Amino acid sequence: MTDLGGQLRHAIAGRGLSLRATARRAGCSPGYLSNVIHGRKPLTPSVAARLDQALGTGDKFAGYALNPPPGGNDIPPQNTSPRHAHGAVSGPRSFRQTAPPGRSRAVEAIQAVIAGDPDGPDIASGSLAELVSHYAGIVSMAPSRSVYDELFAVRSYAGTLLNQGRTRKRAELTVAAGWLSSLLAVSATDLGDHAAAVIWCSDAERRGADAGYPELLGWPALTRAVIAYYQGNAAVSAELASRGQALAPAGSAAHARLAAQEMRCRAMLGDAAGTADARQRAVIAMEELSPGTATAGAFGIARDTDPPYTATSLLMAGRYTEAATVTRRIIETIYRPRARPPGEQPTNYARTLLILALAAAGDGDADEAAAAGRAALECGRIVWPTMVLAARLDRFLGARASGSAHTEDYRARFADARGHLALPALGTDAERGTG
Repeated sequence: MTDLGGQLRHAIAGRGLSLRATARRAGCSPGYLSNVIHGRKPLTPSVAARLDQALGTGDKFAGYALNPPPGGNDIPPQNTSPRHAHGAVSGPRSFRQTAPPGRSRAVEAIQAVIAGDPDGPDIASGSLAELVSHYAGIVSMAPSRSVYDELFAVRSYAGTLLNQGRTRKRAELTVAAGWLSSLLAVSATDLGDHAAAVIWCSDAERRGADAGYPELLGWPALTRAVIAYYQGNAAVSAELASRGQALAPAGSAAHARLAAQEMRCRAMLGDAAGTADARQRAVIAMEELSPGTATAGAFGIARDTDPPYTATSLLMAGRYTEAATVTRRIIETIYRPRARPPGEQPTNYARTLLILALAAAGDGDADEAAAAGRAALECGRIVWPTMVLAARLDRFLGARASGSAHTEDYRARFADARGHLALPALGTDAERGTG
């Protein structure tokens, strides 16, 4: 039995569940789950995410599926030719560049499943909906150029099916295409390609309007707001978040995250009354979340005693000690670093560490700030918003604690990461944004 198998058995026993009951909750067959436990089959990310939800294990198995140990429960890489083996650019894993894939195995699988079936386009729409859930987990855990390329291929295929116009489930297919476009917008944002991101946002909004699906309108609004925020345009971001709340239905994760986004924008603007009002709306939105709302992934929201971005808002208000206290609690209760290594954490973990670093720096503890900053840069999945925060910490430590061994170590690591990543230039305006 593999290490994964032992952990799965332990988690299943801890919940008092049978193998059959666990498989039913995870949406897979008992035979498949047994094969995973005994190391005969790989654990797919989509099943892993449902196992985490069924077993209450956070993102433990989702991370395991994305980063299996060498020789165990691994899926052979898709690109194994010398062209790909030697074409990577050195640097953090999330931004190693590979040639765009010429084909998508997911699309090939759908095409094989529907071949010769008169209901093929309708079956394909269901398969695409499954892929949305699959990619929502991957985009939040391991964004990369290759993931973007795979998403692009799947979204292109969805467009081809829509153009055929033969499906009875056109509305469902339109919604699936919209979700895929929204994921592409998130992925492009992480890669720092804002031009592509806003194009995908527009398409997601159009698909949501065409299908009469309001929640789909909220997520691109959030992506637009996040881009503006990290570019240092807090007023624009707040306005986008406010408009998004009017579009996304109450009780949805999109509505709650938009309210929280407005809260941190108001805090960045120094608008105490606006911050308090947005916070109250975010608290209500969190209370109204439906029981089935995802707690992880690109379209999820973590359940906590405070709305998201509370620590950031406290940081912006100059309440550094409170911000650090809230951030430490979030790290321990949501990310649980002792339970899993940084490589198994979502990209938000690195930004949370940088909020702690900035709070510590504000409190005058440069050593803790540098240590938290180093931990963030070692997470392995560094994206554009993370680098905006890291740049701010670099400037702060350079101005306040220059010469310290810890500071110089962090600044050297930041310069190295910045030099390796194919990201847009981090100008002064962008560096004003915080997590």
